Formats: sequence, C-alpha cells, structure tokens
Amino acid sequence: MNTLTDSISLHSCRWLARWCASLALLLCALLGTAQAQDAAVYKVGVVPQFDSRTTYDIWTPILAQLQTATGLHFQLVGSPNIPEFEKRVSQQEFDFVYLNPYQWLVASNNYVPLVRDVQTPLEGIIVVRKDSAFNELSDLKGKTVDFPAPNALAASLMTRAHLDQAGVNVQARYVKTHTSVYLNVALGQADAGGGVLQTLEDQPAAVRKQLRVIYKTNAVASHPLAANRQLSAALRDQVRAALVALGESKDGHALLLRVPFDQVGRASADDYTPLRRMGLEKYYVPN
Repeated sequence: MNTLTDSISLHSCRWLARWCASLALLLCALLGTAQAQDAAVYKVGVVPQFDSRTTYDIWTPILAQLQTATGLHFQLVGSPNIPEFEKRVSQQEFDFVYLNPYQWLVASNNYVPLVRDVQTPLEGIIVVRKDSAFNELSDLKGKTVDFPAPNALAASLMTRAHLDQAGVNVQARYVKTHTSVYLNVALGQADAGGGVLQTLEDQPAAVRKQLRVIYKTNAVASHPLAANRQLSAALRDQVRAALVALGESKDGHALLLRVPFDQVGRASADDYTPLRRMGLEKYYVPN
C-alpha cells in the first residue's frame, strides 16, 4: 500500500514539476514578447520639402515628445529626395510617414491617415522675384519655372495643372526641394517657381524679401501623418491621441507649428476625396 501511495505521490510531483516548468516557459515567452514590443523602434519618414538638417531640426524634438508621452521608440529616417522618399513609401519602409495628400492617395492601401493640420488647408503658389515684370500666369509662357519634384502636390501637380488649364507652356525644371525653388528664383536662376505658402514662410528673411506670389491654386486638405496598416489599431490610436495632446500644450504647439501644423487634429480618408476628382494623375510620375 505504501508502495502504491509513494508511486502516486511521485507521479503527482513529476506532473506538478512539468506543469510549473511549462508555466515558467509561457511566462518567459510572454515577458519576452512584451519586452520586444517595448524595444521596437518605429521608423518615421518625412517628405523632404526642406534640406535634411531642417527636417531633422523640426522632427527630432517632436518625436522625443511622442516617445515620452507613449513610451514607444521612434527613429527619423531621412530621404535624399522626393522620388526616393516615394519609393520607400511604396515599399512600406516606414511605420509612420508625413507625406503630401496625393502621395497618401497613391499609398492609401498601405497607410492610414492619423492627423493633419485642420486649420490651414494646402494651396499651391507660384512665386517670382519681387522686381520682375511677371504678374500673371500668361506672363510665364515659355519661361523657366522650377518645381521641387514632379509629384509634389500643391507645389508641382496642382500648379502645373493650373498652368496647363491656362494654356501656358513653361520650361519645367525639378530641383528636389522647396528651398531650392525659392533660392533659384531669388537668385534669378529661374523666372518663377512653384511652392506652398507654409514653406515660403519658413525661408530666411533674406530670401523671402526677394520674392512675391503671383498666383494661388485652389485649396485642399493638408498633409497627413499616416500609419502603416500593419500596426495595430490600438497603437495607431495611441500615437494619434499623443499628437493631438501635444498640439494642445503651449510648447508642443510651438514644435508642431514648424511642420507646419497650425492646429493638429484627426485626419480621415474622406478628407482627401476631392483630390480624386482633380485629374492630377495626368501629371503624376510613378516611381
């Protein structure tokens, strides 16, 4: 009888040991998964409207504030030019990405808009030197007009569409960034240039005072910050809420103004529906 009891007790002990070992392995696996999520680094891409130093100066403190608010880790990933940026977006190299509305339309199967500037819409402008004789679109017929890149929405796609609709053929050049457009016009190396008011206002005073705006396009919803659809809805909502909260603080609002986000708010796919009816695909250059 004692032998049977001892056998049962030994079996129970072995079963309990195996159960404890299995539980320990499960807990280690769950802890490892949680630690892996905590250690995950989310890549953030930004359309290169400015030179790389300016882009990093704008976004590094914003991402630092996001990291503090969410406990997530972010890495700003630069792109040397807009075509390379669009290639990386198409390959889903970014977890979060700030891009123009048409770039988002092209990538909408892979990215969800989170926030945008809900106060100031986006409109294209055409600038000339302040002392030039150009005053309207027709004056630019046959002239050299610089654009940042073929697919810059307001600065290129929309301004080129308006020039085309006005029957004005120009010699278009693509010079990579808004900064280069304004500088070339200010230096007299281009007759005119396409841009947006927000990036013009961010230029040094020495450049701005050399320029004047002779044309504005119609307005559309501004650039979104979008999230890769592969990220969980909970994580996307966490980042959206943190950005909106950041914009409600004095210091955070000052940081976001440089993006520029005058008033950061929730963005949705419906905000960009009007773009689908503008016929801009005629001017879009796939990468």
